[in-house]
Amino acid sequence: MKHFRLGSKLQYRTFGFSTFVFNISVMRNEHQKVVLESIRLSPDLEIEEFVDPSDGSRYLRVNVPEAGSFEIDYNAETELSPCYSSPASIEEVPHAVLPLDVVPYLYPSRYCESDRLGRLALLQFGYLHSGYSRVQGICNWIYDNVAYLSGSTSSNTSAFDTVTERAGVCRDFAHLGIAFCRALSVPARFVGGYAVGLDPPDFHAVFEAYLGGRWYLFDPTRLVPLDHFVRVGTGHDAADVSFATIFGPAEMSQMTLRIEVGNGAGTDSAVTAISTISGRTGVRADVSGKDDTE
Repeated sequence: MKHFRLGSKLQYRTFGFSTFVFNISVMRNEHQKVVLESIRLSPDLEIEEFVDPSDGSRYLRVNVPEAGSFEIDYNAETELSPCYSSPASIEEVPHAVLPLDVVPYLYPSRYCESDRLGRLALLQFGYLHSGYSRVQGICNWIYDNVAYLSGSTSSNTSAFDTVTERAGVCRDFAHLGIAFCRALSVPARFVGGYAVGLDPPDFHAVFEAYLGGRWYLFDPTRLVPLDHFVRVGTGHDAADVSFATIFGPAEMSQMTLRIEVGNGAGTDSAVTAISTISGRTGVRADVSGKDDTE
């Protein structure tokens, strides 16, 4: 069991009536438990919550009626109980028995053009043993061949752009990993959340591959221990996991994030295969927006 204290404070300037949809709340599932949680709005406005029944993503909607300043301050304590497996035992799932709700994660998406990367994927990874080791080989290739460079990409950058430019940030690394997996017929999806150890603190993006009957986390950036990552959203790519979607005349003025290991944190394990959502979990969070994980 690992215990974390985390929070995010997002500050905006509004220039008229604006609607905000946030995806910053810790997801509740069999491996993540929210112990304490608070949300403070300034000014004090009504807030609505929707929990996507397919995957547990939590959305908060706030209507700001007039021009001025607006702030949302979210804080939580959460407990993680990761599921550890031996990487050597994790194989790919034959398509004949692949759960039908997982099949959509084989298809190309807005930021993950797996159909354009098939030849490169087969050349670089087709010879590797199928299963967890091949997906890890994809992550190793991305780490060795793509520079992690803040400010090198934009919200329009896709996996094809990243493999061409050979530079990006965590969302770009995740998109490329997803695209390569799908090009090799391995279901993969985007995951956004809070992560321990980022400097400066920021929302972090990783990806999951469906192997051995469950979803396994991978982080091609190698910036964060996978059992120190707290999920808030899951989707086909970053378009599904924006931490804030804004409808109306508004702009962000400041963002502050924090996450730290609490007193209840357990010791780290040497086993690297970590599954955070088991079984036939849901498909997507139907929110795309302007503010994405970087």
